[in-house]
This record gives sequence, C-alpha cells and structure tokens, in this order.
Amino acid sequence: MKYRVLVVDDSAFMRKRIVEIIEENPKFNVVGIARNGVDAIEKIKYHRPDVVTMDVEMPQMDGLTAVRTIMRECPAPIVMLSTQTGSGTATTVEALSAGAIDCFAKDELLGEDNRGLRADFLARLETAATANLGVKKPSTKTGDVTPQRPPQPAKPLHEMNGPQFIKPRRASALVIGCSTGGPAALQSILPNLPSDFPIPVLVVQHMPPGFTKSLAHRFDTLCRVPVKEANDNEPFVRGTVYVAPAGWQTIFATERDGRVVMRVKDWPDPGVRFRPSVDVTLSSAAPIFREGLLTVILTGMGNDGTEGSGQVRGMGGRVVVQSEETCVVYGMPKCVYEAGFANEQIPLQLMTEAILKYV
Repeated sequence: MKYRVLVVDDSAFMRKRIVEIIEENPKFNVVGIARNGVDAIEKIKYHRPDVVTMDVEMPQMDGLTAVRTIMRECPAPIVMLSTQTGSGTATTVEALSAGAIDCFAKDELLGEDNRGLRADFLARLETAATANLGVKKPSTKTGDVTPQRPPQPAKPLHEMNGPQFIKPRRASALVIGCSTGGPAALQSILPNLPSDFPIPVLVVQHMPPGFTKSLAHRFDTLCRVPVKEANDNEPFVRGTVYVAPAGWQTIFATERDGRVVMRVKDWPDPGVRFRPSVDVTLSSAAPIFREGLLTVILTGMGNDGTEGSGQVRGMGGRVVVQSEETCVVYGMPKCVYEAGFANEQIPLQLMTEAILKYV
C-alpha cells in the first residue's frame, strides 16, 4: 500500500523539490499539488489523500486558514512546512493547535547533506498518514470495516516500589512529554490549569529548533499561569509552565542553596535522537523530585519517555499516560503503558482533572 500525498505550496520550485524528496520513498505517491489553500481544499475533497504537506504563507488563502477549513470540512492529516524565522513559526504553532499533525523546518529539509533530515521528514509523514483524527477514512473496498479497538484499562501497579503507592505524596513537580499531536493535546490541558496552580511544570515537546519559543508565547496568551521557554540556569519556580527549547536538552540540577534549576545544554550522546528528549529530562528529574514527581506522557510517535518513566517509577514518582482512543498517535503512551510504568491511562478530556488530583 502506498500513502497518497497532496503537496501544497505557492512556489513551483518548492513543490518540485518536496515532491522529489517524498517520492524518493516508494511508500509514498504524490497524487496532486496545490498552489494555495483554496486549491488545496478542492483537491483534498477530490483526491482524499492520506496526508498533506502544507505551506504557511500563500496567496488567496494561507496555510493557517486552510488548516482550520480543512479540519472543519474535510479532515485530513496535515504536516506544516515552515521557515524557522519570522512569523512562520508562530503561524505554524497556531496551525498545530488548530489540528495540524506535525511540522517540519522547510529550510532544513532543503539544505545540503541532509539525508538524515529527509529520512526523519518521511518518517513523520508516514506517522501522520496513519494518525487518528477521530474520523473514519472512506473504505477502498466494498464491505471493508476497520475494527475499532476498545479502550484498554491501565495495568496494575508494579510491586517494584512497594507500599509507598498506597498513600502517595502530593506532587511537587510536573513534567509533560509529547510529540506528534502534542500542541493540540496541550491546548486541552494547560489553559485549564488554575491561576493558583501550586507546582512548576516543564513541557518537553518534540519540535524543530525555533518553534518552541512561539509555542510558549501562544500558551502564555491562553493560560491563567505564566508560560515561557526555559533558559539555562533558570530556577524551576512553582506556578509557572516552562517549555524545553528545541535543539537542546533540558535537565534538572540542584544548587548548593537547595534551589532546583534547569540546565539547557547540548547533548553529545549520538544515541539520543530527540532534542529535547523526554528520557533525558526525566532521568535528571527522577532522583531530584523522587516521589514528588508527576509525569504525563501524551500523544506522540516512538518510545521517547519509556526509559525515563521507568526511572520515575523506580524513585516512587507517578506516571500518567494518554489513552489510545484519544491519541493522534498512540506511540509514546503505548510504550510506557506496555512496559508497565503507567499508574493510570486517562482520556485526554480527563487529563487536567487527573493532574489536579495528584497536585
């Protein structure tokens, strides 16, 4: 089976290059191109693609308006392609909150010696093509029915941490990890936190460099608690939501005076794929916050967060994962759940309530 792709961009050069990159992989078939949002909507309705690549700035109808219209009239998985500078990052973050699945830096994709980046782009495109939008795709064969897997209950707690889970301590810190579909999931949680939320929060969202500052700014305008991108050596202060900067690793450290600070640094380990990585952050947080650490793993591709969640559980902390039926991509939560590290598996619409329960 080949995934059907629609490429949307107002530049003929960009359309040609994006099509060439996509068709390097035999899993994909570009079924059409569109020059703006209006053209895209018409061709989505006609071609019914499995995934759409969407430019941000276009004449007649821009990418953000197109995403909002598509998700309302003819839902399809959309991957935004944007520059890493200017207003493109802010618009891309809005598009992700409006229902786009993922984003990728256009300038990186077209750079020299970027075989690894192209492979990552194609992997994200494939993940998006199989994402759960909460709607059924038209069947390709008469009588085809896609079986729906019922929601699965959370596994029993491991005995690894003994009786301390009978009466767990109140959480003193919250780390949220997410990837594909994360910005939209975060929009169901962060704006619902009360203004007197008593603990600090760090969000580790997989994004290209340059986009997390816009993500933090957008949520700062939506939330009752302040939201900002984390800085190196910045204290981890209660009642504030921090976003881990893309392109770097954010780890926790304790100062001599007992304050907990965030270190934003490069990470030389070639085995760590994501920057920021949920595993790297949790491995530093678990021994500092111990039983006071609450971890939430939301929608996303891959298994980042599984190893770190195991360390959180080993130190007596709690781990909550998003349930399968509410995930855009049930990858990261699934890996944590199947490893037995989840205390609870919660639908997205109940996640804020679950967080407040622990807090």
